[in-house]
Amino acid sequence: MTWLRPRYWGISARSAFVSATVVLVAFVVAGAGLALILYRSLLAGVDDAAAARVGDVIEALHSDTATELDGTLTGTDQRIVAVQVIDSTGTVVRRSASAPQVPLVDASSIGTTLRIGLPDHASPDGDMRISGQTVDAWGEPYTILVGAGSEAVESTVKTVLVLLAGAAPIVMVVAGAVTYVLVARSLRSVDAIRTRVADISTSDLSERVPVPANYDEISALAVTMNEMLGRIEAGHDAQRRFVGDASHELRSPVQAILSALDVAAVHPEFLNDELASSTLRPEAQRMKSLVEDLLLLARADERGLMLRSRDVDLDDVASNEVSRLLRETTLTVDADLTATRLLGDPGGLSRVLRNLLDNAARHASTRVEVRVYPQADTAVLTVGDDGPGIPEAERARVFDRFVRLDTDRSRRGGGSGLGLAIVSEVVAAHDGCVTISDRPDGGALFTVCLPLASPAHS
Repeated sequence: MTWLRPRYWGISARSAFVSATVVLVAFVVAGAGLALILYRSLLAGVDDAAAARVGDVIEALHSDTATELDGTLTGTDQRIVAVQVIDSTGTVVRRSASAPQVPLVDASSIGTTLRIGLPDHASPDGDMRISGQTVDAWGEPYTILVGAGSEAVESTVKTVLVLLAGAAPIVMVVAGAVTYVLVARSLRSVDAIRTRVADISTSDLSERVPVPANYDEISALAVTMNEMLGRIEAGHDAQRRFVGDASHELRSPVQAILSALDVAAVHPEFLNDELASSTLRPEAQRMKSLVEDLLLLARADERGLMLRSRDVDLDDVASNEVSRLLRETTLTVDADLTATRLLGDPGGLSRVLRNLLDNAARHASTRVEVRVYPQADTAVLTVGDDGPGIPEAERARVFDRFVRLDTDRSRRGGGSGLGLAIVSEVVAAHDGCVTISDRPDGGALFTVCLPLASPAHS
């Protein structure tokens, strides 16, 4: 039957079984130890009583002969069951009523030193422990033997063992039952969490699992799971917005190309070089750039940017991008480029400079400034413009995807809202940072700091 196999038991049943087993083993070990201690303690008491009686008889023999000893010295009680005084010939000259007329043990085996607690098997009937000593009194040696009963000790210990044996199953069952109830009660919270998680679907990630009132491991699990659900929800919402924004951005160039082709279908004479160069090619190029940006960000989300680490002259990269910008704009470009070499990805760093310069050119009134210089173990790149600037509250948000600010910083040059997001991803992959501040003469100033050492993801 499968229910007899522990692998099919629930956590409550397994915990109860383990608890009951541990309690039973502990009870048996503790009971055996207790019985042993009790046995030795009772025997020690019996031996002490016998040794004390031996001492009393020896003290009396110094003043009285063996036949004149006080009757109380040879009397018996619950502990002392036999007393003998043996002379040098081995004859019992004085004894208690219950003692035999022959010596309890060979008198020659008892020396002048007090001997305590001869084991049970040394006695004739095997149920007493004998203590004895030989002394000189009235000019001859006398051996005093005192037998203390051990049967009562053994009976007491046996009674204790029987009681412990009877209590062991009760204690085991109670421990198992209590453990089962407590674990089952604790697992109700886990089951509630499991049920809620099973009900949560990707269409509604706003639900959270219940958190138990008591702060324990299960409560910590629930809090951690709610935090994880919050991150999943945020990631799902970001992905949904990303897909929506990407679809919206791609719709514009596609719609422009389709409109131009529709016109050309009706009026074939309009399909000429002017239409291709003024509408079709720019819109196709815009769509191509957008798709490349989306693919780059998708790769960054999936497994991070794969960088090709090599020596890069950041000033040369900046010089090439500045030359490109001068060919494409009439703005004044002020470049101050100090020789700066670092380990990084040439393509990624070129993309950072291009996006920052294009962003500055879109929002500048008349001027763009570029600075490259080393500072300690850091390469510093700054790109500024004399445009309206970026409000401090918006400076972190501009690095999100498809984020554009108000009309003062609108995409006059056709920006998609992905350029600064790519800058942030590439700089982070180089273990660097990018910040935004106010340009001293007005406008926005982007500062990129890159370590001169090899990037971690090379």
